[in-house]
Amino acid sequence: MDRTTRAVKPKRPYDSSRRREQARRRRDRVLDVAERLLLSHGYGEVTVATIARAAGVSAETIYKSFGGKPGLVRAMWLRGLAGAGPTPAWERSDEMMRTARDPRRVIRSWGNFQTEVAPRTAPILLLIRTAAGSDPRLAALLEEVERQALSRMEHNARALLERGWLRPGVGLEQARDILWTYSSAELYELLVVRRRWPVQRYAAFAAEGMIAALLPPVVTP
Repeated sequence: MDRTTRAVKPKRPYDSSRRREQARRRRDRVLDVAERLLLSHGYGEVTVATIARAAGVSAETIYKSFGGKPGLVRAMWLRGLAGAGPTPAWERSDEMMRTARDPRRVIRSWGNFQTEVAPRTAPILLLIRTAAGSDPRLAALLEEVERQALSRMEHNARALLERGWLRPGVGLEQARDILWTYSSAELYELLVVRRRWPVQRYAAFAAEGMIAALLPPVVTP
């Protein structure tokens, strides 16, 4: 063997997990800062440059990652919908529905999901609704938000219908609209933000209202 030949160390496999984790943390930091500033000062009063400085990133990074302020708000909303924990709230809700046997337990579980999701999403939805009048991009986002909410409530209503759990005379559209109303940001604003109800009390009120409106009454001997 040629004495000048050096042993070549095998290349270590590239591990992208650390880079992905760093990117995730940076994204969360930007969203945390954007949410704090936008909810505190209003959509029109906060610039991308202000958010970038506070988050320790460049404005170019925000535009590349989110597409500007409308994209930031949309990402805030989607993150809020996912709730807490590694599994999104809607996936946990669907899994609970697949295994449930008691419709009242299902609807009360939806109320519990409200305690997790509503405090995260309702302020953002109210921000979107306020800004939609002056920014067409936020108006388009508001339409998307409302379509998604109605679609999700129709999904839940169909699950109740297919299980034969709806009370006589309540069809798919009516059930959808009842669920949509009790899960609305406006109801959260009225009871929690304006009347200072504890979120658990609000969620219990919404759940019991949905049960009364959607399910047959319990017949006691």
